[in-house]
Amino acid sequence: MSIEIEDKFDVPPGFEVPDLTGLAEVVGPKSFQLVALYYDTSDLRLASRGVTLRRRRGGADPGWHLKLPKAKGVRQEITHPLTRSTKTVPQELAELVRAYTRGAELRIVAELDTRRSITVLHDGGTKLVEIADDRVKGTVFGGDGDTVTRWREVEAELLEGDAKLLAKVGKRLTKAGATPSAASSKLAKLLSPPPVPRANLEPGTAGHAVAGYLAGHVAALLSQDPRVRRAEDDAVHRMRVAARRLRSALKAFKPVVRGTAELREELRRLGEVLGEARDLEVTRARFAAALDRLPPELVTGPIRVRLGDDLLEREAEAYGRIREELSGERYYLLLNALDELVAAPRLTKAAAEPADRLRDVAETGWGRVTGAYETARAIADPQARELAMHDVRKAAKRARYTAEALRGPLGKSMAKLAKLAEAVQEVLGTHQDGVVAQETLAREARAAREAGEDTFTYGLLAGLERAAAERAHAEFPRVWAETTEAAGKLTSRSAPS
Repeated sequence: MSIEIEDKFDVPPGFEVPDLTGLAEVVGPKSFQLVALYYDTSDLRLASRGVTLRRRRGGADPGWHLKLPKAKGVRQEITHPLTRSTKTVPQELAELVRAYTRGAELRIVAELDTRRSITVLHDGGTKLVEIADDRVKGTVFGGDGDTVTRWREVEAELLEGDAKLLAKVGKRLTKAGATPSAASSKLAKLLSPPPVPRANLEPGTAGHAVAGYLAGHVAALLSQDPRVRRAEDDAVHRMRVAARRLRSALKAFKPVVRGTAELREELRRLGEVLGEARDLEVTRARFAAALDRLPPELVTGPIRVRLGDDLLEREAEAYGRIREELSGERYYLLLNALDELVAAPRLTKAAAEPADRLRDVAETGWGRVTGAYETARAIADPQARELAMHDVRKAAKRARYTAEALRGPLGKSMAKLAKLAEAVQEVLGTHQDGVVAQETLAREARAAREAGEDTFTYGLLAGLERAAAERAHAEFPRVWAETTEAAGKLTSRSAPS
């Protein structure tokens, strides 16, 4: 896997790569031929989402390449060794695009035959920036015959240099007559994939604000799918958060978008499937950090195995269940329903009202937090009150998500309300995490004891977790007082509706 940082330029037929001396040591140009076959569904589902899947011969990196959409300015590229067959996509790559193909067959849709001239900026033996001057012949394969197009373009790709050097190269190319390309890839120039359908709503309305938020998080969920399948760091967390935010928004904005109960239930189920691996991942990292902080003489028995390798094995099993879920028909139906939500949400009359009317939704969300806390405070039984405080945490999380959804149309006040809800969520979460960690340690210590192992360190860790939970519990009244005072200045009411 690699991360690409590159700038693309359109250039006229007579363009000449400018003199780059003075920026670094210049090596080249060196020319060679590249032939790439591109794969997609018959209705170009990959291209519509900015995904590129190709089999390329020639150059320094022949093989299969899967390029995923940009995230934070960079594209992720996943490679696979060249195979003999041009008809069958390697199973590993076909799996990674399942969220886009959803069972549709992958076939060859285009070919790019490129005469490439490479110039590289060096610093000693280090390659800093690569400039590729490409003369391209593109062929689109269609049922009504093939279509051939020719053009020329230049790419400047950052290797081991820095962004400032890449910018300087771009400036010289621009002065020589190059113009930044609007196309994300060569394939995008060649094909004309249908755009992802989006609802056309009046800007400034409640419907426009809600639909935009939902579309953003549907895209976020979809973008994490291939990364979750590869068990990449933080991918499960990001996908789970996207599912939770969507579910929370659909519940909060029922006055604007109707008929989403079934969709919310499917998002809840997906979150639970993702949650098992995520919780094990967090727990394993938590205990590893705690053990690392202890003096070595206080770490007794094979505790690192039980709290590390054993949890990692369970985590791998959970990932297997995630992959099975993400390859099932039920998941594809969920993705189809999310696409339909983005393209044609079932809106109420309230969707046509000004977006600032949504402030009522945010205030109602905060009112549920205060209402849940009043309910919890009135419970005498400690265990029952503990469960009720978990409801406070859930209400705070939902209020936070709702306020964050409204930061765009309603501005700073919603950003502040989101921060206040997050403060409540975090302190209660710290307490809850400590309680859950104690339960996990008690369970693992019991297994260790039955196996005849030393359990001293389990007790030590449990004591540390209990202390952390008690500190959070003791801190909550102060956090609550400060938060409710600040929230009162932002909302016109705080009682639940």
